[in-house]
Amino acid sequence: MASDLYFIVTRKPEHQGLFNAGRICSISQHKHTSLMRRSPTKLPLFLAGSRTHLDYEIELSCIEQLSAEKAELLQGLSEDADRLKWFREGDALQAALGLTVGTAVTVEEGGERLRGVIRYIGRLTGASYSSPIPGTFFGIELQGEDQGKGNTVGIHQYITYFSCKKDCGIFAPFSRVRPVVPSSLSPSNPELSQTDELAPGDRVTYFIGDEYRHGMVLHVQEKDGEPSVRISTDTDENGKRGGEVDVPLLEVAKGEKSDSNVLFTAEPESMDVDMTPVEKYSGGLSVSSMVEVDLAKGTSYGIVRWTGTLPGCPETMAGLELDDDYGVSDGTFKSLRLFQCPPKKALFVKLRTCRPDSRFQSASAHCSKTMLKPDDAERDAEHSAGTPGTVPPISTEQVSQILLGRMKGIQGNYNSCYMDATLFSLFSCSSALDAMLFKSTEPQDAPIQRTLLHNIVNPLRNKGFVEGRHIMKLRQQIQEHGYCQSFTTDEKDPEEFLTVIMHHILALDPLLQLSAAGKVQESYCYQIFLDQNHSLVLPTVQQLLEHSFHTAGLKLAEVPPCLILQMPRFGKKFKMFDKIVPSLELDITDLLSEGPQQCMLCGDLAQTECTDCFKDPIFSQTGFKIFCRTCSSQVHSHPQRRSHQPVPLDIPKGYLSRSTPHCLIRDKLELFAVLCIETSHYVSFIKYGPDSKDWIFFDSMADREGERDGFNIPEVKACPEVGMYLEMSPAELANQVPRDMKGVAKRLFCDAYMYLYQSTSMSLYR
Repeated sequence: MASDLYFIVTRKPEHQGLFNAGRICSISQHKHTSLMRRSPTKLPLFLAGSRTHLDYEIELSCIEQLSAEKAELLQGLSEDADRLKWFREGDALQAALGLTVGTAVTVEEGGERLRGVIRYIGRLTGASYSSPIPGTFFGIELQGEDQGKGNTVGIHQYITYFSCKKDCGIFAPFSRVRPVVPSSLSPSNPELSQTDELAPGDRVTYFIGDEYRHGMVLHVQEKDGEPSVRISTDTDENGKRGGEVDVPLLEVAKGEKSDSNVLFTAEPESMDVDMTPVEKYSGGLSVSSMVEVDLAKGTSYGIVRWTGTLPGCPETMAGLELDDDYGVSDGTFKSLRLFQCPPKKALFVKLRTCRPDSRFQSASAHCSKTMLKPDDAERDAEHSAGTPGTVPPISTEQVSQILLGRMKGIQGNYNSCYMDATLFSLFSCSSALDAMLFKSTEPQDAPIQRTLLHNIVNPLRNKGFVEGRHIMKLRQQIQEHGYCQSFTTDEKDPEEFLTVIMHHILALDPLLQLSAAGKVQESYCYQIFLDQNHSLVLPTVQQLLEHSFHTAGLKLAEVPPCLILQMPRFGKKFKMFDKIVPSLELDITDLLSEGPQQCMLCGDLAQTECTDCFKDPIFSQTGFKIFCRTCSSQVHSHPQRRSHQPVPLDIPKGYLSRSTPHCLIRDKLELFAVLCIETSHYVSFIKYGPDSKDWIFFDSMADREGERDGFNIPEVKACPEVGMYLEMSPAELANQVPRDMKGVAKRLFCDAYMYLYQSTSMSLYR
C-alpha cells in the first residue's frame, strides 16, 4: 500500500515465538511519523500473514526498512528463511527491480535452467488484510528447445495473465529468474530488443500490403517464432472501428505517419474512445469514482484509478480499470506504471469523456418511483424516527413490514457481497455493535463513521433498503485510508472487513478477552480450530467451540458482548463438515476462567476440572468436565481414569466457606445472525425473533436487471423451514440430503462461514 512503510525482521525478537526472522511487516506512514518523534525503541508492526490481525511491538534493532517494490518481490517467497537469505544477498533482489516485460531470462524449474521471455510481472492474488502486500511474480514464456517444459498457458487460478502454447509458461518468484545478460537487463536477442521498444499504449503505424493504417499497441508477442505486435485498429480494411490485428514487428513503426510523411505522437485513446464531449458533471470525478465511457464496442464501465496529464496531451486524463477486457495494458502507459490492474483492463482517456456510472441511477429509478434524491435521502436518514442520527434495530413485529421483499436489504455491486452480508447481519435486527456507530473517533475517521450510520445503518433500519452506491462510498473511504488498495474491486472476507473497521479505523475495544496459560489475549473474531483426532460428525456450534477451546487450552477472561465465530474450513471452498447444527444459545459458563461453576454430576460447587475426561464417551457430548471433590474422587477411582490429572478451579473467595449448595446463573449468548458462503458468494441468515420459525434470508445479488449496464436486485425473504430442521433429532438431520432440503435451509446447515452471538446482559459501552 502506498501509504505504508515496510520492514523485514532481520533478527528474531526476544520473547516472540509467533514468527521468525524474514517476516515482512508494515506500519502506516502517518503512524510511523508520529511515533518516531518520540524516539521509540520499538514499533507496533502488522505481520504479513498474521491470523490475529493485531500489531506486534518489535524492537527497531530487529528490523530493516524496505521499499514497497522489494517487499512485494520478497513476498513472492513462501518461507521466512528464504526471504531473509535473498534480502541479505541483495544483488539478485536489486537486479529483479530492473526486469521488464520482454526481457530474455532464464528460469530455474525442476533443477534446470530454462530459456524464456518475461510476459507478465505482478501479483497473482489480490491483497487481503492478512496479506496486504501480495507477492510479485514473473510470468515467463519458454523459448526454443525449452518449450513444453513449463506447467501453464499463462493462466493462474482461472485468470489469464499472458498467453502461450500448452506447457510453455511458468510463474516464478524473482529468486528463480535471471536475465540472460546480467550486465544489461535488456534482452540479448536483437529482435527481442526491438519488441521491447514498443509498449502497450503506444500509437503506431502499420502496413497491410501497400497501405498504412493507425492503431494502438495492445501487447508484443512471438508468433511462429517471429516477433509480432497485437494492435487495436482505428479502422480495419472494411472501414470498421475497434478491431484487432497481429502484424509482424518489421511492418510496424512507432508513432503515426501523416499524409505529409511526418511521424508524430498521438493521444492513445483516440482510436477507441468516442471523444464527443459530454455534459459536465457538476459533482466532479476523481480517483475511485465509478464511471462509464463510450468505446467503439459500446458503453464500458470501470473505476478511475489515476488522473493527471500525459506527455503531448495538456488536457486532464483518466486511467480507468475497466470491468471487461477492453483495455490496452495493466496500468502502464508507454512503459511508465501509473497504477496496477490485471492485463487488458487499463485504458487512458480524457477525463471529460467520462461520466458517472448510470447503473446506480438506473437502480434508484427502478427500485421505487418515489425514491428520494440522494441528498434528501441522507438528510431523511439522519433525522429519521424524530431523533437525529438514531434509528433502533428492526423489531420482530416490524420485519415483515420493513424488510421482506425484492429491492430490500443492501444492494450489491462489484464483489461487495462480503460487506453487504456482514453489515446486514450486524445492524438490521441487532444493536450488539451499535457502539461503533456512536463512539468518539479521530477527525480523519469521522467520515467513515458518518457514512456507516447515516448512509447505511439508518436507511436499512428505517426504509429496509440501502443503495449500492453507499456501500461503494464506504469501500472507497476505507481504501483511501490506505489499509488495502483493492477494497473497491476485489473479493474480501468478512473478518478482514470487520478487523479493519473495528480495530484500525474506529478503534473499538476488542470483543474477546481470551485467557491462556495465565495471559490474556485480545481479539475481534475467533477462528475455530480442531485437532485431527476429534470424533465429531454432525457437530453443533456449542460442541465446535468447546472442542476448539479444549484443544488450544483457552478460556474466556470475561463474558463477551458479541462473539463472532469463524467455522472450521480449509479456505472458502473446502468444509470440514457436511453440516453444522446452529446452536440458538451458547452456554459459556464452563468456558470462563473465573467465577463459580457447578459440578456436572451433582450440581454442587465444582472444585476440579479434568481435561482428560473431556472426550470420554460416558459423559455428555457438550460441556467441560468439572466436578466437586466427592464426584471427582468417585469418577477417577475407575481403572480407566486413574491416570487422569484433574486440576483445581479458580474459585472466588467466600464460596468454599459456605456449606449450602448454590444455585448459579448460567452465562449464555444468543444467536442473532449467520453468514454463509457458496462459490465465493456471501449471504446471511437472521434470527429475528423468539419463535423457532423467526428466520429471514438475505442475498444482496439475488437477481439482476439488464446485462452489463444493469444492476443487482437484493432480496430478503422469510425462511420458516429452518425451524423445522432445527427441531429434528440428530439422526433425522444427518439423513437429510442437502439438495432435497426445503427452501434455503441447505445453505444455513451446509455453507455456514461465520456465526454471530450476542450477550443480553453485557454491553459494549465501557
